[in-house]
Amino acid sequence: MKNRTAVVNRRTTETSIKLKLGLDGTGRTRISTGIAFFDHMLELLARHASIDLEVGASGDLDVDYHHTVEDIGICFGEALKAALGEKKGIRRFGSAWIPMDEALASAAIDLCGRGLLVYRVKMRRIKIGDFNTALAREFFRAVADHAFAVVHLDLSYGDDPHHCLEAVFKACGRALRSAVEKDPRSAGVPSTKGRL
Repeated sequence: MKNRTAVVNRRTTETSIKLKLGLDGTGRTRISTGIAFFDHMLELLARHASIDLEVGASGDLDVDYHHTVEDIGICFGEALKAALGEKKGIRRFGSAWIPMDEALASAAIDLCGRGLLVYRVKMRRIKIGDFNTALAREFFRAVADHAFAVVHLDLSYGDDPHHCLEAVFKACGRALRSAVEKDPRSAGVPSTKGRL
């Protein structure tokens, strides 16, 4: 199987992003988005997915964090799609349940070639510090759309919004780890169609 890495550069009038992703890594990260809480969430995602992730981003944070968070999701999705190539020999599906203190979240991923996000994450507070929790949905939507993956994320319960989002990002990481893993029992594309 080829070296499963990808680099994506994206520059708009709102953001400038360079993202490097390695699927067969150990969870090493070098992340600087200008949004401390989001950096923390991306580190959790990479660590639990066991992927190496580098992100350097600058954006119009004085306006809002939205453009930066969404565009990083676009880059992450594009890099994931590129690193997977033809998807031969992968497991394709992954799922995980993650408890984070009083919060419980689950994630299920299908690297099927169709982009869709189902996001059932409701929290009592809108803000964690200066981070709007609604932006997590925008990140995951962009990832699903640009990786051409079906992603289901669900928060069963939880009180502390930090714990809630941490559980969601960790669950997504663990599900992604399973989905991109090489399947020792299959060398072909995991689909009866012959392609994904």
